Amino acid sequence: MSEAMQVGVVGAGLMGSEIALTFAVAGFEVVLVDRSAELLAGAVTRLHSVYDRGAQRGALPAGGKEAALARLATAPDLAALSRCGFVTEAVFEQEDVKAEVFRQLDAICAAECILATNTSTIPISSLAAQVGPERRKRFIGTHYFSPVTRMKLVEVIPAFDTAREIVETTLALCARIGKTPIEIKDVAGFAVNRLLHAFMIEAVRLVEEGVATPADIDTACRLGLGHPMGPFELMDATTSSLCLQVQEILQEAYGERFRPRPLLKQRVKAGLAGGRGKPGWRSAS
Repeated sequence: MSEAMQVGVVGAGLMGSEIALTFAVAGFEVVLVDRSAELLAGAVTRLHSVYDRGAQRGALPAGGKEAALARLATAPDLAALSRCGFVTEAVFEQEDVKAEVFRQLDAICAAECILATNTSTIPISSLAAQVGPERRKRFIGTHYFSPVTRMKLVEVIPAFDTAREIVETTLALCARIGKTPIEIKDVAGFAVNRLLHAFMIEAVRLVEEGVATPADIDTACRLGLGHPMGPFELMDATTSSLCLQVQEILQEAYGERFRPRPLLKQRVKAGLAGGRGKPGWRSAS
C-alpha cells in the first residue's frame, strides 16, 4: 500500500482520533468521521495538545504537527470514506453499534477497501458477518492500545474468512505507521486483555484481603515489575466500569478464573468507576 492511499477512521473519540493522527504522522491522507461537526472539531483541538505533548516526550517528530494535521480531514458522513483503501472502525464498544457501522461501510466503500475494527472484546468474525461474503476476505481486527500515539503494540486478528494476503498487508501497514504488530487468533479478549484482566482481578483480590492499598500495589508494580502504570491507575484511566464489562465477557467465555471481584462490582455500582475528573481507586487510597 502506498502513502498515496487514503485512510479512513470512524469514531473521533480518544482511540479513533489518535489512530487517525498516527496514520497522518506517517504520511497518509486521513479522513476522520463522526456523527457531528462539533465532535470532530473537539477531536482536532485535542489532537493539537496530544501532538505537542508527544513531541515534548520525543514520541512524535518535533516540528511536524502542522503538516500531519493538514493531512487529516474530518467529515460527519460515512460517505466521505468512499475513496479510502483502508478504513478502521473505532466507535463505542457495543456490538450492535459497530455492526450498523459495518453494514453501512460495506455499501459505501470500494470493493478493494480493507475494513478493520479496533474492538478490544468482540470476536472479529462476529463483526465480519455484518458485511457481504466477498468483503469478509478483506475484514480484519486491529486492536490498538491507549494512548495510541505512545503505545507501540497492535494486535492483528484475522476473522474466519480473512485472506492471508490481507493479514500480511495489515501487518506491514501497522509496521509502516511505527507500530509493532502481532498476529493473534480470534478468541474472546485476544491475548493482552486475557493477561491484563487476570492481573487486575488478582490486584483487586489483594485489596479485598487487606494485603495492600491500591496506591501501594501500583507502586509495587511500577518499581517491582517495571510496569509503566499500576493496575489501579489503569482502571482509573480506562474506567472500572469498562474493566468490569470486559471481565464479564471473559468470564462468559472462559469461566470462573475471570469472574470479576465483588469489590469491583460494588465500586462500579457506587459510581466510583474512575475516568476524567471522576473518583476512582486512587482517590480512595
